[in-house]
Amino acid sequence: MSKKLILGVDVGASGIKGALVDMKKGQMTTERFRVSTPSPATPKNMAKAFGKIVEHFDYSGPVGCGFPAIVKNNVAKSASNIDKSWIGVDISKIFGKEANGPVFVTNDADAAGVAEMNFGLGKGKEGVVVLITIGTGLGSAMFIDGKLIPNTEFGHFYLKDQNKVAEAYAADSVRKKKDLSWEDFGKRLNEYLGVLERITSPNLIILGGGSSKKFDLFKNKIKIKTEVVPAELKNEAGIIGAATYGYQKSEQLITS
Repeated sequence: MSKKLILGVDVGASGIKGALVDMKKGQMTTERFRVSTPSPATPKNMAKAFGKIVEHFDYSGPVGCGFPAIVKNNVAKSASNIDKSWIGVDISKIFGKEANGPVFVTNDADAAGVAEMNFGLGKGKEGVVVLITIGTGLGSAMFIDGKLIPNTEFGHFYLKDQNKVAEAYAADSVRKKKDLSWEDFGKRLNEYLGVLERITSPNLIILGGGSSKKFDLFKNKIKIKTEVVPAELKNEAGIIGAATYGYQKSEQLITS
């Protein structure tokens, strides 16, 4: 019988978080355990931090991991807010040395999207669904009839009217840095979502990340035609999605 309790790890620029997740319910069964992302965030240093999470839960078995990079076949192809030495590195191999089982890695925003599509507001939704995580930057995950299209990086497209990339204009870090009101932030986000809408023609846009919890404070400024909703799983989405991804990949290995 396949394992139904999976360790999910969400790697971020400031912290690495993990918890055990029940794959039947899509719920964390433990409190989240967090360690600070080391500085410099090199493969060697981050592997040690990853190992502390595995050790904390005394866990053995497949691990799902959301990672802040473009990830292809477990290899980092970019390095968002981590050390550039990660580029070209097999993340699963580095982290696997600290784990008691295989490590399956996907982009962190893709992981959050996987959670929402399996256990949140995206479940059963057909057509194009896009999740945007609003935090230090703008992460994205895109699904067509429930199938993930990985590594979309919609936070990095260029806003011609603003002469800058999207996340330099509408991320939560920008709101904080410029001390924007929630209404002013909502106007910026609406401008970004309008471009996203033209590019992807989605059926639904889900907003995740810390700012999604404040959706009521800026939702009146979101005026695009597509339905926009805050994520149901909120800050737990990264861990739950990482665990779900790890579970699905390990099941594929078993059945192949």
